Amino acid sequence: MAATPSLPGSPAWWASRHVPAPGAEPRRGRPSLDTARIVGTALRLVDEHGIQAFSLRMLADALNSGTATLYRHFDGKDEILAYVVDRVLGEAVLDDLAARADWREALTVTAHRLHDILRAHPHTLPLLTAQVPVGPHGLAQRERVLSALLTHGLPVDLAARAFTAVTHYVIGFAAQQFGPAAAPDDGPGLAAFYRGLDPAAYPTVLRAAESLTSVPVDEEFDFGLGLLVHGLAHHHPGP
Repeated sequence: MAATPSLPGSPAWWASRHVPAPGAEPRRGRPSLDTARIVGTALRLVDEHGIQAFSLRMLADALNSGTATLYRHFDGKDEILAYVVDRVLGEAVLDDLAARADWREALTVTAHRLHDILRAHPHTLPLLTAQVPVGPHGLAQRERVLSALLTHGLPVDLAARAFTAVTHYVIGFAAQQFGPAAAPDDGPGLAAFYRGLDPAAYPTVLRAAESLTSVPVDEEFDFGLGLLVHGLAHHHPGP
């Protein structure tokens, strides 16, 4: 019985890659089309058109190539998109985390960097929420952040939980606020809706209507991140 093929981007799929890095040299005997250029062009097209509209034909045209050449490097669209996600995470990798003042700053800087990168590439968010990103750049991100947290005194179990909690918060926040399925920002309209509610049934919502709808999205992100980091500090009261 034939083995079920691994889903592109899954841990099993990444483990089977002979050339995991998106910038690796083309394999021997195959046309000289740089894989880093393919992935970079794919990311640009995903940014412009979204993952649903993105196709191998679109990519081949942008590269002045043919789809047959792409298939010599990748098995299909899903495989290219797995490398696209990993390339995005590569933009979020920071090298100076261990030099930060403490683990709180290292974690906060990491969260802001990832938030900014995802905001710049919102169409990739569905790919990030579909499965755990464990490509080379995703692993490099984990390694650097966890190493910095341990360097600043967090025990390994708390460092792992802190990394996971903050990463989930950032990705979830970005997906809700900036992803393809994000609702349009209509604070005034939502505030008007709240103010039109029955005051006998929703007196507290009416009192909080302004606060619920007037906070800028960046301030909302910082507030939630601060709650997370300060909450983690209760599990590690040291420096």
